[in-house]
Amino acid sequence: MSVSSFSFPFSLLVFSLLTTTTTFATTIGVTYNPTATLPSPEHVAGALQTLKIPAVRLPQPDPSVVRAFSYCNTSLLLTVPNSLVPSFAANRSAAELWLYTHVVPFHPRARISAISVGSDAPSDASDLSSSLLPAIRNLHSSLSDLGLRHISVSTTFSFINTLTTSFPPPPPKTNSSFLINLYPYNVYKLNSEIPIGYALFQEQPFNFRDDHVTGVRYRNLFDMMVDAVVAAMAVSGHENIPIIVTETGWPSSASGVGNTNDGEASQVFAEMYLKGLLLHLNSGLGTPLRKEGVAEAYIYQLFDNSTEQGSNVVVGGSEQRWGIVYPNMTMKYRITFSGVSGRVGGAPVGMVIGVVLVVGVLLFQKDLTNPGAAQYL
Repeated sequence: MSVSSFSFPFSLLVFSLLTTTTTFATTIGVTYNPTATLPSPEHVAGALQTLKIPAVRLPQPDPSVVRAFSYCNTSLLLTVPNSLVPSFAANRSAAELWLYTHVVPFHPRARISAISVGSDAPSDASDLSSSLLPAIRNLHSSLSDLGLRHISVSTTFSFINTLTTSFPPPPPKTNSSFLINLYPYNVYKLNSEIPIGYALFQEQPFNFRDDHVTGVRYRNLFDMMVDAVVAAMAVSGHENIPIIVTETGWPSSASGVGNTNDGEASQVFAEMYLKGLLLHLNSGLGTPLRKEGVAEAYIYQLFDNSTEQGSNVVVGGSEQRWGIVYPNMTMKYRITFSGVSGRVGGAPVGMVIGVVLVVGVLLFQKDLTNPGAAQYL
């Protein structure tokens, strides 16, 4: 599906009860997709505690995996598969049954903090646009009836689909944040004019982009992409909604017919990106438009795995490897998750128009009619 043909009605996008918040602590976690060939979920849960990784996103939250995180104090973000969205929308009992299978048996021993109803559902082959909002409502109502009001409900979007459509008014309140998959790697691959160091958080003389409307200087592509989302939210009057980056990362390798021009998919660049990302998120600097930065960020992903449902399994025919941990639970990179900083700040919105324009230029200088391009941002 090309960007030009994408027409998801954006009356479904922002789901929030939270308004202005003054103190933020960025939580940095990982996406975990268990398979039969990897260590058991119980072993993984214990190892993640040792690695001081405080949060885990489960795109496929099998009950046995959720159970494995009992008594770990690890925050869990669960995802309802896109295939279940229509049934959740049509019948509230379907949402209740899912909760009784995936949440209720493990609460409060497993610390489930949020549920995403679908992931990048607008780009799904099925038309889920009319089902998404009713599904979210039904799941939120079911959680409230069960006394689990602390679990927020939202849905996850991809960066490119969010920025290429108009921004919405907020729907019914569901105690949620704005969830988005955000990959500087993919934006860099679409535009050869972006310096590689700019995408990798490298401090070099020409690794910056100026917003010619506001005069703001951006030192890395991640901040520019986050602020494009902030700007779109602010234009629609929802600048205070917390943002959670549900997927971000850099591939360490690529294989297959599409890897001939993928020299940037390397372990060296992956480590540079992850080190820069963690250092930046832990610094408390935030972004020019959002001084508190993103509320949470989940690195994609824990293990190399070509069978998961993530946003980056295959790009341009190339199977890419995004894992940060080997199957023996040793780190692939010299990175650490400790040292998360608390943050205090507001949400300035005076610069919003220019950021959208700058990111728009970066994205659309290239022809995005490649069927894979829009899907994998």
